[in-house]
This record gives sequence, C-alpha cells and structure tokens, in this order.
Amino acid sequence: MRRFRWWIALILALGGCQAWADGQTFRIPTRPGVETSVYWEAQEGAKATVFLFTGGNGGYGKVVDGKPTSHNFLARSVALFLADGYNVAIFGLPSDTPALDYGDRVNPRHLADVRAALEFVRTKSPVPVWLVGTSRGTVSATYVAIGSVDDPGIAGLVLTSSVTAFKKEGAVPTQNLAALKLPVLVVHHANDACAICRPYEVDWIMKGLKNTPVKKQLMVTGGGPVGGDPCESYHYHGYAGQEKEVVDLMSAWMHNPTN
Repeated sequence: MRRFRWWIALILALGGCQAWADGQTFRIPTRPGVETSVYWEAQEGAKATVFLFTGGNGGYGKVVDGKPTSHNFLARSVALFLADGYNVAIFGLPSDTPALDYGDRVNPRHLADVRAALEFVRTKSPVPVWLVGTSRGTVSATYVAIGSVDDPGIAGLVLTSSVTAFKKEGAVPTQNLAALKLPVLVVHHANDACAICRPYEVDWIMKGLKNTPVKKQLMVTGGGPVGGDPCESYHYHGYAGQEKEVVDLMSAWMHNPTN
C-alpha cells in the first residue's frame, strides 16, 4: 500500500494527468506493468462520489473540453451527477486490453485494477463511494461490490439496465448476490428491448439480494424518441430522452436509501 501511495504522489508531482476545462484524466499504476485510465471531476461540497462503470467495451471515449465523449448513458450524464451534488469518477481501460468483455469484468485482474483506481479516487476526495454500472458495466459493478465487502468506504451499489441473461458470463443474477450487505438500487426501463437485459428477468436480481439492508427496484417508463440498436445508448436501454429524470431518481435514492 505504501508503494502504491508513493506512485500516486509521484504521478501528481510530475503532472501525470491531463487537465481540461472541467474534468481530468489520469493514468494510474494498477498492476505490475499495467496502467488504467480514470476520469475525475470534483463537485464542491460533495458528500459522496459516484464511481461509474460504462457498458459495451468500457471506457469513456476521448475527453473534450473537460467532458467524456462516450455516448454511454452514464458517461453522457456526468454534468447531471455533478448538479446533484456528487463527485464523478469513471473507470477507463487498463493498458493491457483494448476492451472489457464479459469475462474480463469478472476476473481478479479487473478487481485489482478497480481497487487501485478507488484508492486513487480517495486521494482526490475521502467521501464515501457509490459503485454505479450500466448495461455490461453492471457486471463490473456487481463483481467489484462482492469483492469489496470488507471496504467500509463503499456506500452502496446502483445497477441500471442490468445484464440479466444467464447465458452471459458474469450476468448479474449469476453472481454471488447473497454476499452483498450494502444498499442496492436496481433501475431498469420497462421497455428495454435488449435481448440480454429483459425487464422481467430483473426479479432474479432482487431475489438474489438476500442480505442487503436496503434494496429497491425502480422500473421506469417514458423517455424517447429512441432509435438504433435496442442494446445501445439511444434506445430505452440507455434512457434516451430522460437522462435527467433517471439520474435524479438515482441521486435522490443514494442521498436517502430506502426500501
């Protein structure tokens, strides 16, 4: 741990970040010979940080004028989380892979990368951290939450447009959900037409959360217009046209988790 903190201090001292108008990107050492990118943007007076896992192949695209260019629901909602009083961190990609597939997200290497990224984020702000994933990012968020049950700095878990199909490696219902003992919010769109994220299968997640002190399911409706692939960002799967509504619902619950 001392060696890792020394690395962090060295990065900051040497200007090992790329500064933009608002947010910043950092490349931090996470495993021997491996660096992982992290997007960070602070909100003055924030009481918590949202640590975001995007869907698809992961990452947040390029950063232009201080904002990520990814069209992923979470990446394009950075300003909304900030407005609701949260610091924002987005987990990027490790240097030894161009993409995070399903198997990559339920691998001890992934957990090591994320833990190092979380440690770094805490050097920026010591407030509690909420793990938030969307689509394939829910595989990561769930896996990390289960692997971090002894971490008191993690406030809870929020899953949006969860991967529910049992045929997919790491699908949320197939993970050891009973190990979770922290608040969990599950958000899904009632019209999500993605074949691996069927709304009726969300019940399997809720049934698996046997030991969480607080859990809630929010099945939202509305939004649009939508278009394109039903598993992509601008369909109901990505809450097109209702980003603020959904982020505000998530934020309100994180401020005051209730069943």
